[in-house]
Amino acid sequence: MTENSQTQLGNTLWKIADELRGAMNADQFRDYMLSFLFLRYLSDNYEAAAKKELGKDYPVLKGNDKRTQLSVWYKQNPSDVVEFEKQMRRKVHYVIEPSHLWNSIAELAKTQSKDLLITLQEGFKYIENESFESTFQGLFSEINLDSDKLGKNYEERNKKLCNIIQKIAEGINSFDKNIDYLGDAYEYLIGKFAAGSGQKAGEFYTPQRISDILSAIVTLDSQDPSKGEKKKIERVLDFACGSGSLLLNVRKKMTDAGGTIGKIFGQEKNITTYNLARMNMLLHGVKDTEFSIHHGDTLVNDWEILNEINPSKKLEFDAIVANPPFSYSWEPSEEMGQDFRFKSYGLAPKSAADFAFLLHGFHFLSKEGTMAIILPHGVLFRSGSEEKIRRKLLEDGNIDTVIGLPANLFFSTGIPVSILILKKCKKFDDVLFINAIDHFEKGKRQNNLLPENIDKIVETYKDRKEEIRYSRRVSMDEIIKNEFNLNISRYVSTSLDEEIIDLKVVNKKLVDLDKDINKARETHNNFLKELGLPPI
Repeated sequence: MTENSQTQLGNTLWKIADELRGAMNADQFRDYMLSFLFLRYLSDNYEAAAKKELGKDYPVLKGNDKRTQLSVWYKQNPSDVVEFEKQMRRKVHYVIEPSHLWNSIAELAKTQSKDLLITLQEGFKYIENESFESTFQGLFSEINLDSDKLGKNYEERNKKLCNIIQKIAEGINSFDKNIDYLGDAYEYLIGKFAAGSGQKAGEFYTPQRISDILSAIVTLDSQDPSKGEKKKIERVLDFACGSGSLLLNVRKKMTDAGGTIGKIFGQEKNITTYNLARMNMLLHGVKDTEFSIHHGDTLVNDWEILNEINPSKKLEFDAIVANPPFSYSWEPSEEMGQDFRFKSYGLAPKSAADFAFLLHGFHFLSKEGTMAIILPHGVLFRSGSEEKIRRKLLEDGNIDTVIGLPANLFFSTGIPVSILILKKCKKFDDVLFINAIDHFEKGKRQNNLLPENIDKIVETYKDRKEEIRYSRRVSMDEIIKNEFNLNISRYVSTSLDEEIIDLKVVNKKLVDLDKDINKARETHNNFLKELGLPPI
């Protein structure tokens, strides 16, 4: 599917969402819309695998038969169903009953069946608890099919759902049947809903262009990025993963470069966004055994697999990416000061948990790994406990690169932000500063990073290039003289140097100019004299 077709499909689905949401706000309707796309994806993928598995035994429907081919096969071969489903669990890792397939649901919608709502509820429950070997409990917990926003009674809600699903089915059917297109459409809609959510969007969405920067950086060789992309990342983590788009971008970057990722790990506190992330993984062809998304509080660290105190058993990651909430207020207890993540550095202030998030991720970074985290500029220069944390990270040689980005790139804030690149064992003794604050395309509501802006940042990081008013390698001695202040403009100023004025040269020019004026006046007066006119 071409990029243009993807955009057209996204626009078509967005128009449907805008027309049909009625009394719901965009955030509420988003969950319905994306859940139906998710069901469509699972169904298309499952039916394609079933057709391949059954081969010549896969039924061929004639005329106006509106049943799904799989429902016909189930009816004709009841004794073979159990073995068939075992095979499907081995090959595609899940099972969907024929009555719950998207085409069955879409036909119920088209005929305005009174059973649609009940069938949907049963289908969602089955997918949550029985479809996959590992249960996805609560996957559709935020989709209330009994909501008054859909209608005052069962009949009204059923009719509304029929209308929504019918419109989605019609909108999708006019496009390419390649199942990969739905993953792209899903990502497109997440971005569109994020744009309409303003401040709330920061909870679940990292703009694609910024995601591209982080993904490109963590997939490069950690010790010497100039060597190019890694061949394999065993484990990648995003401890504030939102809808999972950033993790998927890392995966895509690796696979596009011919590499592989062992397993994806994510954590998300918001239940709705957590469900979005799980759906997003499956929608992009990540098997349930290839990812683990945890619903919980990163700062409290309630994920059991990350709670191992024994260093030899600690789970470590080769790549860590994160876009945590900026300057998040938290309430660290005295006991947390002894937490294995923080005790060597101290606690971040209550008013801004930025360094708490950073230290959480950094604790789990492997010796050969790279961590890229988006943070507000304040972490670079604020004093107090943040200065102490920053100082230790610098003294230990863990801060590799500081990148300054333009303002107004995010839906959730207009402030300029920075990307910090951290490593436990870095090759270079200096710190690379990249000041990209003036390199962007101005938009009406938001600024945008162009592909060339991203390439310039990544290439500068990759080759550790120095460029006047853009990038510079700064020694630790200079940073120490600046009292561990990492304010980017201290090291890389984007302002043009004032031109040095030579007063002697200026005076000579003025004298010469005056001579030219007098000479021109004399010539002019001679002309006037010849004409019998008075001089001026």
